[in-house]
Amino acid sequence: MSRTASPAATAPFAEVTASDSALRRFLHGLPGVDPVGLEARAASLGTRSIKTTAKAYALDLAISMIDLTTLEGADTPGKVRSLAAKAVNPDPTDRDTPRVAAVCVYPDMAGIAAQGVKGSGVKVASVATAFPAGRAALHVKLADTRDAVAAGADEIDMVIDRGAFLSGRYLQVFEEIKAVKEATGKARLKVIFETGELSTYDNIRRASWLGMLAGADFIKTSTGKVAVNATPANTLLMLQAVRDFRDQTGVQVGVKPAGGIRTAKDAIKFLVLVNETAGPDWLDNHWFRFGASSLLNDLLMQRQKLATGRYSGPDYVTVD
Repeated sequence: MSRTASPAATAPFAEVTASDSALRRFLHGLPGVDPVGLEARAASLGTRSIKTTAKAYALDLAISMIDLTTLEGADTPGKVRSLAAKAVNPDPTDRDTPRVAAVCVYPDMAGIAAQGVKGSGVKVASVATAFPAGRAALHVKLADTRDAVAAGADEIDMVIDRGAFLSGRYLQVFEEIKAVKEATGKARLKVIFETGELSTYDNIRRASWLGMLAGADFIKTSTGKVAVNATPANTLLMLQAVRDFRDQTGVQVGVKPAGGIRTAKDAIKFLVLVNETAGPDWLDNHWFRFGASSLLNDLLMQRQKLATGRYSGPDYVTVD
């Protein structure tokens, strides 16, 4: 599967996005979601047991998929430098520990993050488009995006206008995603739906297809700033969407659950979801990420326990 999508790949859907009414008909014509069945399937997959050798592989894979994140008003250059250093060298006592996928910061910190990970292969992701609410004019959102890319961001995490989506103004959301995608240039675009605000699984499925039709490189559950963020059920639904989208278009899109994934046990459950739903092609940090700040420490502690037979505890990992 090529990692560069051809513009012609989504040609079968060109008529779908030609007008607001056509897009609405398509999105509302998607199969309805059975909430009970979806949640039961997610819960069932979460009970799968993993043996020691597979667990060691899963822990390293999960570490390599983390977007190590700090998105606080109190962020400082020093905190971002510290986070970048940890991203590049998560466990100073074990140089075989994988590096994380990316450091995720606000646009004004993207340059500092880029300096901190330079030459390491770790990406810089930056939230943009008036994160987390997305309440700004389009020209402001585009300027936000261009500033982040100019500062060194390799990836942009944008938020959709949930008000427009929930009001049924689907073409407006579609065009905004397209415009942001163009503004990212060579950077990859992750489109955040804020699933906790979309109310229904049907809306999450519609948002997933809308984002992919508009050119998202990733679809992402949440900002991490609301009460309900990533869950096994909403992530399972999005994995089904990217699988079906590739089947119909040949274009592969990544998935990023974010917010609330804090333990190695949780992360491994999500990896099982990926493998059993989308398939092994998505078990790679080019196609699957965890948006997290505290998850890395638990993964490191569990990794140390497998290596030494002892649980080292939180004092043996850095706080940032």
